Amino acid sequence: MKQALVIIDVQNDYFPEGKFALVNTESTLKNVLKLQQYFRLKQLPIYYIQHIKSDPNANFFVKGSNGAEIHSSLLPIKDLREYIIEKNFPNSFYQTNLQQKLQQESIEQLVLCGMMSHMCVDSTTRYACELGYQPILIHNACTTRDLEFNDQILSAQMVHSGFMSALTGFASVISADAFIQMK
Repeated sequence: MKQALVIIDVQNDYFPEGKFALVNTESTLKNVLKLQQYFRLKQLPIYYIQHIKSDPNANFFVKGSNGAEIHSSLLPIKDLREYIIEKNFPNSFYQTNLQQKLQQESIEQLVLCGMMSHMCVDSTTRYACELGYQPILIHNACTTRDLEFNDQILSAQMVHSGFMSALTGFASVISADAFIQMK
């Protein structure tokens, strides 16, 4: 089965010095890098999803800003099958050429990771399932932030766990090490 790695929104604004910092970004990044290395060694395609907000008054991911850039440790290598897909919505497929690129490469299965678990990772994983990509979601290569609802603060860990649990209905949800060992 032809696989591709989809790295969702691992961008500077989500890191501690950024405008919209998430929790556990460094440990998440380590697992994303493990996946990137694995896919490079296997010479499999990698898609880097970059969320861009065209509104100059946006809180983060402003077009042309350092915060909107993909984290420097993950930059694609041009001579390999590595592609940047720019998006403007949470779902990485919506109004992008991601589906077209995957079809051109005859990709059958997606391995997904990135940021934020409850937003872009969630919507992309669900849609990948609906498109028939039999997604594998790497839970420890994803992260999020605390959320508030009904005057209650939900910790990032609770948000992340809740979404990973729900996404088991749409994907195989496993760790980076478990994925690499099953190959």
